[in-house]
Amino acid sequence: MATALDIAKHNPNAAPLTVSDAARAAGQETLSKETLSKEAISIEKKAEFSVTASGQSSLVGLTREELKGKLGQIGVPEREHKMRVAQLWHWIYFRGAKSFDEMTNVGKGLRAALAEAYTLERPQVVSEQVSKDGTRKWLIRMPSTGPFDKGAEIECVYIPETDRGTLCVSSQVGCTLTCSFCHTGTQRLVRNLTSAEIVAQLIVARDCIGDWPDATPPEGAFVPTDGGRFVSNIVFMGMGEPLYNPDNVIAAIGVLSDNEGLGLSRRRITVSTSGVVPQMERLGAEANTMLAISLHAVRDDLRDVLVPINRKYDIKELLDACRAYPGLSNARRITFEYVMLKGVNDSDADARELVRLLKGIPAKINLIPFNPWPGSKYECSDWEQIERFSEIVYKAGYASPVRTPRGRDILAACGQLKSETEKLRARARMMLEQGIGAEGVYALGDSE
Repeated sequence: MATALDIAKHNPNAAPLTVSDAARAAGQETLSKETLSKEAISIEKKAEFSVTASGQSSLVGLTREELKGKLGQIGVPEREHKMRVAQLWHWIYFRGAKSFDEMTNVGKGLRAALAEAYTLERPQVVSEQVSKDGTRKWLIRMPSTGPFDKGAEIECVYIPETDRGTLCVSSQVGCTLTCSFCHTGTQRLVRNLTSAEIVAQLIVARDCIGDWPDATPPEGAFVPTDGGRFVSNIVFMGMGEPLYNPDNVIAAIGVLSDNEGLGLSRRRITVSTSGVVPQMERLGAEANTMLAISLHAVRDDLRDVLVPINRKYDIKELLDACRAYPGLSNARRITFEYVMLKGVNDSDADARELVRLLKGIPAKINLIPFNPWPGSKYECSDWEQIERFSEIVYKAGYASPVRTPRGRDILAACGQLKSETEKLRARARMMLEQGIGAEGVYALGDSE
């Protein structure tokens, strides 16, 4: 892992974020006035347009209530709705059917009516990249929502391990927020994803890796070998801020966790937020999922820059909401994500302050080595400092795993997602297409 971290430490785009020794010792690192003025200008972005349905629509991703509505539109009697929804649910979400003809327990007349009015089409997989570590990243294009929409694009990442497979899903096209260390945050916000579009990311992933009954994974694919489903965990850590799209995120979780279909445990679904405090209680009460907080700083002045939503909901308000999160217990700990930025937030004093802030909150702290991207202004902390930071947190009684960077060579790691709607500069794009990888982009620069 130390070798992998070296990739980040030599980021030629890193800004000079120097900190005096005295300030570091006191835990009072500050960014330059220039950095503050340039990077802390905006907190949120507004969506460019809303979704409007058009043309023959797909049933993939719909909730039970939405399926009932679709059946009513083609004249299925209300007394049959419950039974017919159950049939569709089984074929779409348990069997992964791609054609109504596969639904052998549905009458031919109804199958014909369904095929005339609807489809079982998935969003289009524009491209698939496979990392040398087995991570897969899909660029997915959603169906057009109207004459002014060519089909919004998002990225979705599959991270396999021997005993689990984690799918990182997106909740927005682009992102509402402007976190200064995050590649996705540099992309404009196009719109929220619908609940069906969120669910469809899992359907697409299962199609691609053969995660349906009687299906098989593609040749050479790295998938879990424990006998369970290839996708066992979902994390809302892709593009977008989930709690700025709460209605669709909560509805999607209902479909993802339905035991008669996709069947994911809510304890294996984690929603990550940068700190949209007003929606946190609702998420816990209605979705009952695990919660992750993108914290990344222990002082308001620094977090205002790294995670500008902090200027709306400061650290104290955020942590108070964490303490009140429904279902919080030692068995349902909150994960605090902390990206390690060299000379910015990684001092021993920062580690001790982090421990003090989280006192009384059942928590796990994920330390994330910074994953560079073309144009980023930060560097990854030195490996020795990450280990020292982790040790301080661990000795205070908190689990503090260092997240192994996955998919860096295909820009699939944490903070690197950014759809092709926002193109890389010509040189970086050419190098990635030729398989040189992100390391080569950083080593040679992206000056064109």
